[in-house]
Amino acid sequence: MSLILLASLFPLFSLVSAVVVPSTSLAHSHDSYATTTTPGSWYHQSSHPVHTLFRRAPDDGIEYPPVGSPAWSSGFPRDAPDPAQLPRQWVDALNAAVSAGKIPSIPISQNTPGTNPTYPGGANPNSPGICSATYKCRHVDDIWDAPNGVFASSFDDGPQPACLITPKLVDFLRTNNVTTTHFMIGKNLLFYPSQFQMAFSAGHDIAVHTWTHPYMTTLSNEQILGELGWTMLLIHNSTGGRVPRYWRPPYGDSDNRVRAIAKEVFGLTTVIWNQDTRDWSLTTNGTTPQIVQSSMHEWISGPKSPGLIILEHEVSDQSVSAFIEAYPSIRSNGWNFASLAQVVDGKVYQNADNSTSAVTMVGIMPGSISSASGSSTSTLTTASSSSSSGNTMSAESTNSVKAFNAATSLQGRMSSAKSFFLMALSFLAVNSAV
Repeated sequence: MSLILLASLFPLFSLVSAVVVPSTSLAHSHDSYATTTTPGSWYHQSSHPVHTLFRRAPDDGIEYPPVGSPAWSSGFPRDAPDPAQLPRQWVDALNAAVSAGKIPSIPISQNTPGTNPTYPGGANPNSPGICSATYKCRHVDDIWDAPNGVFASSFDDGPQPACLITPKLVDFLRTNNVTTTHFMIGKNLLFYPSQFQMAFSAGHDIAVHTWTHPYMTTLSNEQILGELGWTMLLIHNSTGGRVPRYWRPPYGDSDNRVRAIAKEVFGLTTVIWNQDTRDWSLTTNGTTPQIVQSSMHEWISGPKSPGLIILEHEVSDQSVSAFIEAYPSIRSNGWNFASLAQVVDGKVYQNADNSTSAVTMVGIMPGSISSASGSSTSTLTTASSSSSSGNTMSAESTNSVKAFNAATSLQGRMSSAKSFFLMALSFLAVNSAV
């Protein structure tokens, strides 16, 4: 009889245990994101909240939608993210960080096109309380310089369409057997998935450059959350669950509030630069190829301490050609050319060494911030649903985070399955004794 009872319980046990598969001197005003409507430490330990926000199933168990498919793109913002449509986990993590005093209360800055942001009341952007990277205030947690002798390569604003740049850049780097770090705009990734795949499949490193390329210090906390979170989630879903480790603020615009949200909520390290060619303005007569090459020659032939982090862009044929022309001099001057994301300890992502290595199992967010257990419905409430009668996300938004929910609910499902199984065994033992 006990065996019969166990057999009858097995389908229910299987159901419970199933896993759902699912330089910054003057701000440069360039719109490099897609405008067409589209379908402290360098590594955070397993206890950091970011691992629950973008948790990866063990043994690559999550089956993500194919990159570029309707299921892959469904529900992601088509323009600036709506603060009322953020996954509840992100908002809970932000609120917890604010309550813990980890997010400074700095006034939102203001700016007009082509000008650096300014703070209300004439507040000093270089003061310790604000520390604006736009005004070259170097925060101890930010990365400005490469190690001595290292040319730390990176390109902003990708991916770009085939008729422009990304394929040309990737082909050149492949020919020279080197890789770079692509600070990608989330909306561009959504619109140009094949160009993204070309870079990622070539072993290049992928980092965050926000969703729509805004001045980050001019945004509210929740807007910052959306710009970073959606970009991270799309990269995560497009790279087999890799969690980005680095981000670069558009225009270099960051301050203590912005960098704290990036670090405390998403575990991101802020990366700036120590030289700027202004190559983004080659197509608007803001500079010339001759000026760019002159600057590159000066830096490449100069001192090797500190190492170089030059701001470069994959936004035009001219900007990529400027890098290609300078590359032989980088080599002949004895620089160690490396992808920026690899120059410290070689660990590119928060849960993987690089774009070709295995994705490791991650830790669990403390229950005081977010719970990994429970149904997916409870994890899909909007940012505006702080009350018990809060709204649920739209069906489209629900589809966009299926993989996210599968990852964040995995631990709870496994725990529930284990508890049920033990309870069934106990019941059988009692029944056998009787």
